[in-house]
Amino acid sequence: MPQSAYHLLQPVEWASCVVFASPHSGADYPTSFVRRSQLDERTIRSSEDAFVDQLFDAAPEFGAPLLCAGAPRAFVDLNRSVDELDPALIEGVRRQGYNPRVASGLGVIPRVVANGRTIYSGKLSLTEAQRRIDGYWRPYHDKLQGLLDEARGQFGRAILVDCHSMPHEAMDGIARRNGKRPEIVLGDRFGAAAAADLVDRVEAAFASAGLVVTRNTPFAGAYVTQAYGRPSRGQHAVQIEIDRSLYMNERKVAPNANFDAFRSLLRGVIAEIAPMGLGDLPLAAE
Repeated sequence: MPQSAYHLLQPVEWASCVVFASPHSGADYPTSFVRRSQLDERTIRSSEDAFVDQLFDAAPEFGAPLLCAGAPRAFVDLNRSVDELDPALIEGVRRQGYNPRVASGLGVIPRVVANGRTIYSGKLSLTEAQRRIDGYWRPYHDKLQGLLDEARGQFGRAILVDCHSMPHEAMDGIARRNGKRPEIVLGDRFGAAAAADLVDRVEAAFASAGLVVTRNTPFAGAYVTQAYGRPSRGQHAVQIEIDRSLYMNERKVAPNANFDAFRSLLRGVIAEIAPMGLGDLPLAAE
């Protein structure tokens, strides 16, 4: 089993109502899990948001915490609901309506990794699925909500920035802006998960760093954005998807020559995002 449900980087002193989180960067693949899979060690990582935790690890320097997954996405997906159990993978689970994520094998306990490659040769028991949920999913989300509650208690509101990466090919069919291919996708559930002014400022932070930004297509935000984005309660959520080719070799799952420069660029973006919401958003937005 993975060693930890999550890793938390805390600021010396909280100075931000923003909580950064990386639910898909977990890279602790126990030998027993890899042996149980029919995939090799590199392929099983293809759904992982590799190195995203490193890209955002400057957050505490600007007074904001960073919460990162301990368990890998192929083991348990923290951006899914506990109800998204796949009957094609887990014994004793009944099919309950149509869920496109579950149907494609990407439930809370994934059946496949990127490009539909099957992880297991057989099924898992419901007991095993529940063990993963209780041991990893629940502690992560308990901590995440606790951080948001703490931020809201200190600053009157909380902003979750949920950090992800996307395959370069994900944007192949997306319309280009001013002839340029989008490099960053912001997801706010089409305005339901965060105040518009806040999302505008997140977009401006990336754009001022020279990155091409689009919103909600093809990624509007999944479970985390939907569950935690409650603007009327002073709790906002924005999902960030970053083109992996900007900083890594996707085939090798390794940093590329641009990694350090891109990480430095994102440090500047984090510096712009971290102060958001400290009394500068209109109350009407909430």
